[in-house]
Amino acid sequence: MIPREPIGVAEVPGGPPLRLVRHGRDFIIMLDRNELMSSRMSGSEVALGTMTCDRLAGRAAPRLLIGGYGMGFTLRAVLARLGPEARVTVAELVPGVIEWARGPLAELTAGCLDDPRTLLRIEDVAAAMAAAPGGYDAILLDVDNGPDGVTRPANDGLYSATGLSRARAALRPGGILSVWSSAPDAAFARRLGQAGFAVDEQRVRARENGKGPQHTIWFATRR
Repeated sequence: MIPREPIGVAEVPGGPPLRLVRHGRDFIIMLDRNELMSSRMSGSEVALGTMTCDRLAGRAAPRLLIGGYGMGFTLRAVLARLGPEARVTVAELVPGVIEWARGPLAELTAGCLDDPRTLLRIEDVAAAMAAAPGGYDAILLDVDNGPDGVTRPANDGLYSATGLSRARAALRPGGILSVWSSAPDAAFARRLGQAGFAVDEQRVRARENGKGPQHTIWFATRR
């Protein structure tokens, strides 16, 4: 049995700390005993980026906001799909997550944080949305476990009617709000529709090889 090796601890504003552990060749970010994300199961995070970019095809110089850096899989996927005129803002609340990205997870990061198209903001994604009304073609949220948050109570506000209204206000007409979740949530899907979005719900496997548990991604287009 391969033991889990503790690598580091990151403090979360208003919530319990995160832990980074190594398990063989894989890295895992944990909250208590819960695995929040793993380098072994990155398929749905990649899909969040690629499937959003596919829906933006044909837009000149798109502007995107990614809420939650995680292990960088979504950011890397977006940068691989977009041209040189695109701009991608990453809002990450936990400074320790970025320290891991530039330290023990540098191989996974693969330079995406230093890409000239990337702007990193150490702040809540809600603040980034409020600072740029009508500023984005797409907002990609991979915060907590989705609408059913576990890391900090304040994250629930992102998925409330008020939070969705703020996200809509930060999007350009026809812009897309893409939301990752570890599980389906019918009530949240209804809130998206009530907030003025056309909703496309997709189920995606956790691993890029098409295996593993299914995760949910909502692609909500501003009407």
